[in-house]
Amino acid sequence: MLKRTLALAAGFALSVSAVFAQAADVLRVSAIPDEAPTELLRKFKPLGAYLEKQLGMEVKFVPVADYPAVVESLATDRLDMAWLGGFTFVQVYLKTGNAVPLVQREQDQQFTSKFISADPNVKSLQDLKGRTFAFGSISSTSGSLMPRYFMLQDGIKPEEFFSRVAYSGAHDATVAWVQSGKVDGGVLNASVWEKLVNSGKVDTAKVKVFATTPTYYDYNWTVRGTLDPALAEKIKQAFLALDPANPEHKEILDLQAASRFVETRPENYKGIEEAARAAGLLK
Repeated sequence: MLKRTLALAAGFALSVSAVFAQAADVLRVSAIPDEAPTELLRKFKPLGAYLEKQLGMEVKFVPVADYPAVVESLATDRLDMAWLGGFTFVQVYLKTGNAVPLVQREQDQQFTSKFISADPNVKSLQDLKGRTFAFGSISSTSGSLMPRYFMLQDGIKPEEFFSRVAYSGAHDATVAWVQSGKVDGGVLNASVWEKLVNSGKVDTAKVKVFATTPTYYDYNWTVRGTLDPALAEKIKQAFLALDPANPEHKEILDLQAASRFVETRPENYKGIEEAARAAGLLK
């Protein structure tokens, strides 16, 4: 009986070791769902292939249902790395105390949000008083938190200022809502707005930007704090090595809407944390 128990225990230990060995050979990557799932996967494929070459390991994209799912998955080691907005990074960092932001796009050091409307008479937020308005996801830095923060700084409390406040769930959905007349105005991140305009997916004869927020830090690539530091460093160097003069690299950078990637650190997001506390989104 003892021999059988020891054999079972040894077999269990081996199977657990095999699972962890397999997990160590795969980098599990995700992103906040701020755009349609098909678009997130399209943007990631060339980057994933590049990282596989640089790291010598499989890189797997793991889609998530919503923003909180990314936070929870990084905090519980079900993901190794994720593309986060400034606010979701703050949430992960406060939850774990050790999440590591590796890099951000150059423009993420001075990011903005765009206020849009299909009504040509709307020239400022004051023109939308008593009308309907859409944010993106409630957890979105650029589609909710920072625009709300700047509104509050100007004495505008959205739930009292607008007749109805809605959350579209994603930046491209906000544009669709405004363009279709579902809401009178909305706000989204500047990068997605530019991409939609350049790809002809928004009718700029109808939908216009009427205001832009002040700048703030936003997106970054973050790894879980328990990831092997040597691997984290290799990932960081792979991002920093992306060169727009290299055609293969330029395709990756273009899909990421990046001119290049630069190093970042937790201190860059203190302003986001302060804004979240001021908006009552962090206790």
